[in-house]
Amino acid sequence: MTSWTAASLLAEIAEIGRNGDGSYSRFCLRPEEVTLREWFVAKATQIGLTIVTDMNANIWAWWGTPGPDAVLTGSHLDSVPGGGAYDGPLGVVSSLVAVATMRDAGITPSKPLAIVAMADEEGARFGMPCLGSRLAAGKLSKAEAHKLVARDGQSLPDAWRAAGLDPDLIGPNDVLLTASCFIELHVEQGRGLADLGHPVAIATAVRPHGRWRAEFTGQGNHAGTTLICDRHDPVLPVAQTVLAAREAAEREGCVTTVGRINVEPGGTNVIASAATMWLDCRAEASQTVTKVVKDIQQASKTAADKHGCQVVWTRESWTDRTSFELRARMLKILGENTPQLSTGAGHDAATLATTMPTGMLFVRNPTGASHCPAESASDADCEAGVEALQTVLEELVK
Repeated sequence: MTSWTAASLLAEIAEIGRNGDGSYSRFCLRPEEVTLREWFVAKATQIGLTIVTDMNANIWAWWGTPGPDAVLTGSHLDSVPGGGAYDGPLGVVSSLVAVATMRDAGITPSKPLAIVAMADEEGARFGMPCLGSRLAAGKLSKAEAHKLVARDGQSLPDAWRAAGLDPDLIGPNDVLLTASCFIELHVEQGRGLADLGHPVAIATAVRPHGRWRAEFTGQGNHAGTTLICDRHDPVLPVAQTVLAAREAAEREGCVTTVGRINVEPGGTNVIASAATMWLDCRAEASQTVTKVVKDIQQASKTAADKHGCQVVWTRESWTDRTSFELRARMLKILGENTPQLSTGAGHDAATLATTMPTGMLFVRNPTGASHCPAESASDADCEAGVEALQTVLEELVK
């Protein structure tokens, strides 16, 4: 018999990848995340699950023989830079607790069940969100994956080899493609539940969202001897583009974020020769995102022309509005009074939604903050989330 709780398992990994300010940096296949992967394997093995690591770097912990019509649950172990303690790991530990409790209760599933720890959901290392689930579902080709380069400069194939994986075997996972469903529990990334006074909600949909890269080029020069009128500084159109993104978001009622900017060569007394910024845009409707990004791109080109610079835009990722097919069934299982919320955050469950029926549960986050140290959930709410997840899983494996 196990005596695990979501809180107790989170406490076991609380120091792994923790920064001085209390935030977390756990990047795909880097030492901190590898330690978490090893911890997950040990815990899953402890309750009698069979471990399989696919060539997309996803870890599967199986209850029953892997095969078609499987019920899948889980989340991810990686984080954004400076992320919180709950985003990702809460779903993994909740799945472990739910399955352990079901096994202790003598439940015998009629279908195979697997807890899946997906690789690089945040995209913080290789720049591709939901990397592991995209690869397993065939939504990102091996050729496209081989072109990805980590922020630390390591190519994806080299990172795979260093982890003992064969990058030439990357590709769709037959077991995933024939699974019956995927359920993901996640801390809420907002404060909808805090305002509603409920510990757990059912997700209705993920709003459309995408990432774009804008590369500005100008002319590097001396900061002390180059007159203002003679400068072609790419940092200026970057700044004006950031402001244009904020103005477009306010005008159209959506959200835009520029959370990453690189300046080259990066000297204090050097006018930059190039600058790159990344734009994240999300809205209730795809048309709104399209319009906003188009407006921002036009503003950037106008600003670049003004300063004698050039700009090239590249879309790095896109996820259309995704509804969760299992929502109605989960509502029937958990009760019609269970709150329902949409979200602007991307998830593996949304990536897999066109491959199989998927569903999500949100656990209340009283601060409403996420991707930062203030992200939180009470122990009681985490246990309410485990109970809800277990209730749903018990019905799905009948």
